[in-house]
Amino acid sequence: QVQVVESGGGLVQAGGSLRLSCTASGGTFRGYSVAWFRQAPGKEHEFVAAFRLTGDNTRYSDSVKGRFTISRDNAKTTVYLQMNSLETEDTAVYYCAAGRGLILSSMALRSQYTYWGKGTQVTVSS
Repeated sequence: QVQVVESGGGLVQAGGSLRLSCTASGGTFRGYSVAWFRQAPGKEHEFVAAFRLTGDNTRYSDSVKGRFTISRDNAKTTVYLQMNSLETEDTAVYYCAAGRGLILSSMALRSQYTYWGKGTQVTVSS
């Protein structure tokens, strides 16, 4: 079992950058897939990006492809989400989630992730 802790949210102007971190508290993400989802006010949870540590596979939503990059550290304890060229539409609470045994085609599915963080607010001003 792993505990997931997010950090790095904040307020940034449109066009700016932020880096979110997702840390495995009490263990590592070895063997897990780790994803970022976000929820804007009044909207459903939306898949953002995922990293499958077995094979170092990545997946992105169309809305962030080319602007966001998901990566991990060598110790496999932290997964990062580097967010560049931020837009006001990226404003949301960002959640990190971890799950075991995911296949590539299921990496964007919220139901596949067992462990969730409490979220970190990202606000992009115009």
